[in-house]
Amino acid sequence: MKKGVYLFPNLFTTGNLFLGFYSIVASLKGRFDLAAWAIIGSMFFDMLDGKVARLMRATSSFGVQYDSLADLVSFGVAPGLLAYNWTLSPLGRVGWLIAFLFLTCGALRLARFNVQAGGGEGKGNFQGLPIPAAAAAVATTYLFISGVHLFLPYRLVMAWVAVLMVALAFLMVSNVEYKAFKEVDPARRHPFGMLFLAVVLIFILAAEPHVSFFLFAMVYVFSGPLLFLLSSKKVEVSAEEEAEV
Repeated sequence: MKKGVYLFPNLFTTGNLFLGFYSIVASLKGRFDLAAWAIIGSMFFDMLDGKVARLMRATSSFGVQYDSLADLVSFGVAPGLLAYNWTLSPLGRVGWLIAFLFLTCGALRLARFNVQAGGGEGKGNFQGLPIPAAAAAVATTYLFISGVHLFLPYRLVMAWVAVLMVALAFLMVSNVEYKAFKEVDPARRHPFGMLFLAVVLIFILAAEPHVSFFLFAMVYVFSGPLLFLLSSKKVEVSAEEEAEV
């Protein structure tokens, strides 16, 4: 700390924290649309602070801890309050306990990541669902249901959100691996097809943001368990082949 802190990357982290706090205020006022979009915005600031820090060679222990604290607010407290105020509050004690479970597992996920960061976690895969992805699943669920005007029974929505929150909580603290995509470096050259795919992705997001963000979030959430099951089957098949030999 005597040497000072890096200003630019930590400003992005502050932007993440600001949008997370704004999401909480919006949820308390019943503006769930603004709360959900603020969580999505926090994700972009969260991605940028790490990228900027690595590109500027401005990574530090202070930045890591500050980023985790901001993530806990933006991706733990904010989506928990959004889910509770939007649909879980009629469940009473069970409703806020589900939101608290989500927050607690998110905090455990961040603590485990910080402890294991020195051991190289995240070079290829994440251990457990990253907390920003879990928050995105909650926020995009609201955007999807409200954006496409699905007139679903309130109890059905409440049951889906409750089950989703519990599932996301356990996925965060699980040993299921998720792709980190850290090998994608925007500062180096890529094949021309990558630029075309990026343009198509932007087009899809701009055309139907409520649907596309929800689909991307759900695909990523379910990709971990799916790959885990496929890898388990491969291990079983290889073990059976070795036993036969």
